[in-house]
Amino acid sequence: MGLRGLRLFLTFTVVLAFAGSIGGVYSYNRPPMRKALVARHLDEKDGIDEYAPQQVHISTVGQDKMRISWITQASTEPIVLFTETAGLYQNASLGTSSSYKYMTYKSDNIHEAVIGPLKPDTVYFYICGKNSSKEYTLRTPPAQLPIRFAVVGDLGQTNWTNLTLQHIAKSNYDMLLLPGNLAYADFLQYLWDSFGKLVEPLASKRPWMVTQGNHEIEKFPLLHKEKFTAYNARWRMPFEESGSNSNLYYSFNVAGVHVIMLGSYTDFDNTSAQYQWLQADMGKINRKITPWIVAVVHAPWYNSNFAHIEEKEEVDMKESMEDLLYKARVDVVFAGHVDAYERFTHVYKDNPDICAPVYINVGTGGGNSEGLSFTFQEPQPGTSVFRETSFGHGEFAVVNSTHAHWTWRRNDDDQAIVRDMVWLISRSSDSSCSSQV
Repeated sequence: MGLRGLRLFLTFTVVLAFAGSIGGVYSYNRPPMRKALVARHLDEKDGIDEYAPQQVHISTVGQDKMRISWITQASTEPIVLFTETAGLYQNASLGTSSSYKYMTYKSDNIHEAVIGPLKPDTVYFYICGKNSSKEYTLRTPPAQLPIRFAVVGDLGQTNWTNLTLQHIAKSNYDMLLLPGNLAYADFLQYLWDSFGKLVEPLASKRPWMVTQGNHEIEKFPLLHKEKFTAYNARWRMPFEESGSNSNLYYSFNVAGVHVIMLGSYTDFDNTSAQYQWLQADMGKINRKITPWIVAVVHAPWYNSNFAHIEEKEEVDMKESMEDLLYKARVDVVFAGHVDAYERFTHVYKDNPDICAPVYINVGTGGGNSEGLSFTFQEPQPGTSVFRETSFGHGEFAVVNSTHAHWTWRRNDDDQAIVRDMVWLISRSSDSSCSSQV
């Protein structure tokens, strides 16, 4: 198991021993929605250097590289300097620059550069652009298990979002998985800038791997016919490396986990490019290398909340792709969209099945104008294990090739209160669920 894995195992065991009230019923007065946060756009009149990097975030590329993304107001060479020793910059990587237009809005200069090769589980220092002296730090994910993911969807830009981010920052995570609905810009492009500034303190230090949600579509009749313009320009993910032809769906390996990021709002029927890509991707998985498979999608395939229930992106996508995930013995499927938390048992075609994935809905990052989704169906379906209408975030710690621990922490108390937790066993380690891929 290793020292790191043993520490994780002991930590979760102690927490579980003192969590006897989890899942119980008690009186709880949920606080109201909090106001939206919008960071004002600063420029040289505010004493801001037009070459200064803003909205810095990173994402993993392959086994040993990292994409650094940032924005400047002035045009500048898209170069990243990086090193293991602060102040001693012997490595550099030149990237690309772009911008986009959305109706009357024109973005500032968007830069990205891929740095590497990098050592696993190592702290690096980096500087974005030759005209900047601001030093950032990042830590690469481990090459082997254990690994710890932060998982949260539907972040938005409210004070609840800020609280969620504060709690995540304390979790010592290796990578963040975000199942869609990032900025809640909804056509107002300055909110993408505001969101980038809000998440930079975290997203510049650990890789954030995201997929799109409905609030990223931003197609406007007659005036802007293209979907996902801002999302694709600002949050480029490593889709080419997995054989995908779209930034809306991709996969990657990290430590001993194969992560599949699916697109709810692009074609997904069995003749679509996404379906064909997913089928091919499943065929390449080696469970000896990645004993765990995690899928991330925005619109949940299983949901007992009345919010967004039985939408096309849920029902039709499930009908099209559920068999692929089941036959591949995917372990967990994380989703967002519904602003409430819910965990299902192993389920396939609406029935309990020990060889099927566990489905967990975590659209609880902080939301925006929509607020929380309060109304669940009654009685609670037999496949639904735990559900609660609160904001919060999840932590998925894969301890070794057979065991992982899931925790969901509510933040309505202004503290990260544990409300749900469970140990999971990988489908690849269950002899009765041998992979059919």
